[in-house]
Amino acid sequence: MEKRTIANSELVLTPEGKVYHLKLEPGDVADTVFLVGDPGRVRLMSDMFDQVDVRVENREFVTHTGLFQGKRISVVSTGIGTDNIDIVVNEIDALVNIDLDSRQVKDLHRSLNFIRIGTSGALHADIDPGNVIVSATAGGLDNLMHFYGGSYTLADQDMGKAFAKHMDWNMMNSRPYFIHASPALFDRVMESGWFSGITLSAPGFYAPQGRSLRTRLADPDFIEKVSRFRHESVRINNFEMEGSALYGLSGLLGHHSLTICIALANRITGKFITDYQPFMKDLLGKILDKMTRDGQD
Repeated sequence: MEKRTIANSELVLTPEGKVYHLKLEPGDVADTVFLVGDPGRVRLMSDMFDQVDVRVENREFVTHTGLFQGKRISVVSTGIGTDNIDIVVNEIDALVNIDLDSRQVKDLHRSLNFIRIGTSGALHADIDPGNVIVSATAGGLDNLMHFYGGSYTLADQDMGKAFAKHMDWNMMNSRPYFIHASPALFDRVMESGWFSGITLSAPGFYAPQGRSLRTRLADPDFIEKVSRFRHESVRINNFEMEGSALYGLSGLLGHHSLTICIALANRITGKFITDYQPFMKDLLGKILDKMTRDGQD
């Protein structure tokens, strides 16, 4: 079958032939890519590398690639939200699975590991600010994955229906979807004392996460209902804003992905930590070590 050539308007490149938003070219990213929201967090992690070979910055997207204990690693800042994850994951996939000169998909698929390290708000009193939460499942309150054909097959339909029923979901909102993390990555990094379960990815920081400043909430009981939800004894541990798109796009594109967050705030107890950098640095170091030890790439 003849290969399709992807149009210039669909695969947008810079005049230098780099992917448009990330300003990267083939060879700039490793097979293991850490994703962080804050551009400043890229330097926090790459300072742990033995050497850094690639440093690229454009808008909120900062990329450093280098070596740690003999293994090539990339760390990329995504900014905030599932819309930014849509850009980052698609453009990194294009770098490794599309020939940018011919604009055709390569015959040999390259599978990447995407590990998102972020911050989040915890939804149970037993999760203290500073604790680590690993997202075994990401629930999307956004609508990004509904625009992609095949995303329905990735989603846990039973969990989605149970959540909508429990929440008495307003169908004027986008339909919630739940996608599981890579089991291999989950098993590789999970450790005793960390929390795991469902993470909700919200399409905003305020009302979509039950926060009200000078506006009313459409559902004043939103936080309470979310914290009570259980599916096969699994609860929703936290809110963040990127995991659902990461899991969905990784699944469609044939990559592995996992989200790991520090609880920055507890929405039940009202506790909050302002200086989370020591916790973040410790977590980045631990996951970096887990992803490079025992001769694994």
